[in-house]
Amino acid sequence: MVDADGRLVTQPPQPPLGVLLLAHGAGAPMDSPFMGAVAEGLAARGWRVVRFEFPYMARRRQGGPRSAPDRLPKLEQAFRDQLQREASHHAGGLPLFIGGKSMGGRVASLVADGLADGLDLRGCLCLGYPFHPPGKPESLRTEHLQQQRTATLILQGERDAFGRRAEVEAYPLAPSLQLAWIPSGDHSFKPTRSSGLSEADAWALAVEVADGFLREQLAA
Repeated sequence: MVDADGRLVTQPPQPPLGVLLLAHGAGAPMDSPFMGAVAEGLAARGWRVVRFEFPYMARRRQGGPRSAPDRLPKLEQAFRDQLQREASHHAGGLPLFIGGKSMGGRVASLVADGLADGLDLRGCLCLGYPFHPPGKPESLRTEHLQQQRTATLILQGERDAFGRRAEVEAYPLAPSLQLAWIPSGDHSFKPTRSSGLSEADAWALAVEVADGFLREQLAA
């Protein structure tokens, strides 16, 4: 359902275990097939999933021109505002998690430690983290991940052009950060035909691993 703030809320069939606030990637909106599959899959496993759009994407939905994402400070503030809104009006004391696809996950990881001090924030979920721009492995976006305190799972396709497995496993990352791999997956986890896996298989695996991480943080 769409709530009064224009966010997509996917409710579980039973009382929720917790709330996951989920942001989209740079180019696709909150109702993309990828975002829908993750939200519906996690809701089926007991999580309330709330998807929102950054200001530039919301303007595009309202008929504005297709534009580049807002700069990081504006994206980070938008994420903080959304989580504060969820915590104060809708969460009902439920444990909170944040995350996102690609750029949305990066923004979530950037704000996570600052949010954890004031909220019951249990963890961060990054779905296809953009470790570097494609073809530019020297332009790393990992500095904050070396000191990350918030429990964080990065789910990455093994052949993701934004950070392949052989590259990522050599990065110095904080102990709070877990890595999990989608076999032969690209940036949206789509596997090669020769892998024998379908895109739906890959998305289902991502949901399974993400659910395990969220439940692990509840028990921590």
